[in-house]
Parts: sequence; structure tokens; C-alpha cells
Amino acid sequence: MNRNNNNNNHPSPNTNIENTAINVNLVPLPHLTDYLPNLKTHSTPLQHNHFYHPSDGFYLSHSDVIIRQTIYDLTSSSTSSTLAYHRAGPRKQIFFEPEKVRAAIVTCGGLCPGLNTVIRELVVGLWEQYGVREIYGIKAGYRGFYSMDPVKLDVKMVHNWHKRGGTVLETSRGGFDLNKIVDAIEHRGYNQVYIIGGDGTLRGAVKIFNEIQRRKLYVGVAAIPKTVDNDVGIIDRSFGFQTAVEKAQQAISAAHVEAESAPNGIGLVKLMGRSTGHIALNATLSSRDVDCCLIPENEFYLEGKGGLFEFIDDRLKQNGHAVVVVAEGAGQDIIPRTDAQKQEKDESGNPVFLDVGVWLKSELKRWWERDHKGELFTVKYIDPTYMIRAVTANATDNLYCTLLAHSAIHGIMAGYTGFVAGPIKGNYAYIPMDEIAVTKNLVNTQDHNWAWVRSVTTQPDFQRT
Repeated sequence: MNRNNNNNNHPSPNTNIENTAINVNLVPLPHLTDYLPNLKTHSTPLQHNHFYHPSDGFYLSHSDVIIRQTIYDLTSSSTSSTLAYHRAGPRKQIFFEPEKVRAAIVTCGGLCPGLNTVIRELVVGLWEQYGVREIYGIKAGYRGFYSMDPVKLDVKMVHNWHKRGGTVLETSRGGFDLNKIVDAIEHRGYNQVYIIGGDGTLRGAVKIFNEIQRRKLYVGVAAIPKTVDNDVGIIDRSFGFQTAVEKAQQAISAAHVEAESAPNGIGLVKLMGRSTGHIALNATLSSRDVDCCLIPENEFYLEGKGGLFEFIDDRLKQNGHAVVVVAEGAGQDIIPRTDAQKQEKDESGNPVFLDVGVWLKSELKRWWERDHKGELFTVKYIDPTYMIRAVTANATDNLYCTLLAHSAIHGIMAGYTGFVAGPIKGNYAYIPMDEIAVTKNLVNTQDHNWAWVRSVTTQPDFQRT
């Protein structure tokens, strides 16, 4: 046999690829000197910090960047373009004198595993790395800037905060009054502001940054995205997400036990995910006990050929039980609403969702009573939402929160402002706040992850024929 004979048209793995060009476009990152051109620079105290022994490559420069897109077809002869962001990390020259820094830290919106870790690491990083001694916690979200006295923070006070769920600073939705907030920042002399929150909070942070720029205040603003749903775009993931998946898996396991222990038993689990189904998807893949996963990105229907009821009926006949996972934002378009409910908004301005879990439980019972009179049937509904939000972060998320906090500190100290710190393909970057505030991370139902869900569950695609 001639093993060198190659009769197909596939290139060898070692084939040289030529004529491939990639243009890198660096995304502009706001800097204090954009509107305060005469700011003085200072040598970083990290240079003399006994915790560090800086070596070549320790300090980053303006030219250190992270490429957003890392996958290309090298057989294409056309020119490709990709965006690049400034790499997060310490700089040799900083734009603040640490002894004159007054930092403010605020948490807004709902709870999320890891909030206290982020706060703790912001305090520890500012205190131990840069020698900052004026650090303040803003209580109860944005309204705390103008309606409450701040809490002075130090490393001793926050020592064990990472072992606690929730946020010690307290949080709330709403209360955003731009002029009152910026007036308070100016009046109290804060020159570094760290904002931890979700999409509504980030939109508010953009407005705060823009107003600070308009007033030409010497104030750096950094945001750390907080959304357990993992729906923030550009960055790899949001903190608390992995903890949420881990806890969600426990709820699914309990639902599976309940379903198995009853004739024609259904375990119904509602998980977080207003606009995206990442928690439901990942918990489904990691548990393998789920028969059907319903997410906002993939519409579903109940009745008729290829519908949910037909699938559940077949699964009960095969196995005698079934587990259904539904994200809170799924099915909102098919749940009946009154005119008043259609107009209802929460304090952050988001549409109020109806409880898809309660509705689906009711619909399942109605369907069974209609089509299977006299047969035993049980639906056990589990909603672990508030249990998941309130737990402490797991080891992976705790580490992640630490890196996020320290990245944000290094960025503000280097004079960057109006940015979000986060990982892109595993490397930490600074991303303009206004860009990330409008970018969503949706589940792509055309990619291999969703195909994997369907192959594991064998659920229908809910495409009407």
C-alpha cells in the first residue's frame, strides 16, 4: 500500500497558509487626560511594595492589548478585522497620589454570589497594594450617594466578608438621580468610584461618567459587571455564574428525586435568566437529569405536534417520570396577561415578568386532567432563585472576583476611566463602559452547546411544521 498517496482535496495539516491578513483595531479607552490634560504622573508604589518583586513584563504599557476575536479561517484570502482592548494590569506611572485618594464603592441591583468578595478585594487591593486609607462604602445602591452617610472601610473590617452571602453594603434597585449622585461625589471629595451592578446599573454608570467628564472632575470611574444570568456581552462570563450553576444543579437533583418517587412524576425547576438561558443550559448539561430545557432564546409551545405536552407524554410513557428546567424569561410571550400587566415595570425600568414556573405547573395539571382522567399525576415545583442569589461564592468565583477587583484598581490608578474590567478569552482587559452596557450575551441556539443540550435531552426543537 502506498501510504503517501493522497487522492482527496483536503490540505495537509502542515500546509503553509499564505495571503492571510488580520487588521487589529484598538478600541479607544477613556482617560482622565482626555479632559484634564495637565495631570501629573507619579511612580507606582508597587515598585516599593514589599509584597512585590517586579520583573520584566510585570508592568504593562499602552501597547499591551488583547484581541477580541481569536478564531479565523486561515484559508481565506480576504483581509479580516478584529477589535483589541487595552490589557488590564499594573502600570509604572499612575495618575493618583495614594495618600490623596478617596474611593467610593457601591453595589446596586439584585444579589449575586461574590458581591462581598468584590467589595473585600477592592478594599484590600487599594489598602495593601497602593496604600490608600480613605475608602468608603455607599449603602443601599445609587440612592445611598445622596440619602445616607457612607461607611468607612478598612482591611480589618472586611476581613471575612468573602465568607458571607449578599452584600454587607446593602443594595436596592432604582434611586438613580444623576445630578444628586454626581453632586454627592463632588461634595464628598471622592476621586475614585467603583460601581458593581448589572445592565441597568451599567447604564447608570455611563451617565455618571459622562456627567463627571462634562464637569471636568478629577474622578475615575470603573464598573464591575454583576449579573448571575451571565448576560453581559464581550467578557467571558460574569462573576457568580459558576456558583449559580453549581447550586442550580442541586435543585435539579432534588427535582429528579421527587419525580422518580411518584407515578407519572414531573420535577419542574425554574432558574434565573430573564433574557438569557445560560444558567439553565449549563445546569442541564452538568446534571444530565433534565428531560427538557426551556430558555428565552428558543420559543416553545405546549399543544400539538412537536409541542411540550406531546414530548412529556412520550417521556412519561418511557420512563415514568420527567424533569423540566425553565429559565424565568422563557415563555413570557405565551403567558396570558392583562393590559395592566403588559405595562408594568420594576424599579429599574425592566418589564415585570410573570412567574413562568407557576404558570407552567398549572398548565401541566390542566393538560393531564383533560387528557388522562383518573391517572395519577404529580408536579413538584422548585424555585431556588433566592437561595442561589444569596449563597457565598464558590472557590472559582472567589478567585475570579479577586482578579476583577484588582484589575479595576490598576486601571483607575493608571488614569483610565469609564471602563469595565473583565476577561476576554481568559485575559483581563479594560472595555469602555458605554460599549459593554449595550452588549448582550445571548445563548446561540445555532451552535454546538445548544445542539449538545438537545442531544442530551432529546427534546424537540419546537419548530412547527
